Amino acid sequence: MAATSLGAGGVPAEAPKIGWNEAQRRFETEDKKAYIEYVLRDNGKVMDLVHTYVPSSKRGLGLASHLCVAAFNHAKSNSLSVIPTCSYVSDTFLPRNPSWNPLVFKSSI
Repeated sequence: MAATSLGAGGVPAEAPKIGWNEAQRRFETEDKKAYIEYVLRDNGKVMDLVHTYVPSSKRGLGLASHLCVAAFNHAKSNSLSVIPTCSYVSDTFLPRNPSWNPLVFKSSI
């Protein structure tokens, strides 16, 4: 069962609105204070998630996970592979959400 963030008075909080800021190459919350940055690689076929930031006042609300889901959904809809350079993505998000692993870039060595 998925955990639900609780808002004021113990009422379930609404999922945050996450937008795609193509110019700054990031997905961000409506207030632009929490975000996940990416770099496009391999002629735009691979999205390298390089940094996730959530201000201390907003930590513990699941925002980083919501940002990752937005980025992975974007990658999936645009047939992109993902490189999880950001430690939050590789060490926390993916182990907790293994259904996204098929999108992870696999290099041919």
